[in-house]
Amino acid sequence: MQITDVRVRKITKEGKMKAIVSITIDDVFVVHDIKVIEGEKGLFIAMPSKKAADGEYRDIAHPINSSTRDAIQNIILDAYDKALLEPDVE
Repeated sequence: MQITDVRVRKITKEGKMKAIVSITIDDVFVVHDIKVIEGEKGLFIAMPSKKAADGEYRDIAHPINSSTRDAIQNIILDAYDKALLEPDVE
């Protein structure tokens, strides 16, 4: 599996959410609405989720193992860091 495209939309308003990201896997599958969040220990990603009937949020799509999650997170956070260097276009 390869992440073949990463699209970062920076969030300019104050808050913990810093960006919304879409990734393309192997040029054939897209995952939208991955969030870049500022936590107590630094930036991390939150996979797309929806609110269940019990009020809890459940991931819609997510990696099965931690090594894949780490790889995806590293690629996304690298792309986010590069996006921070680009001027905001409105």
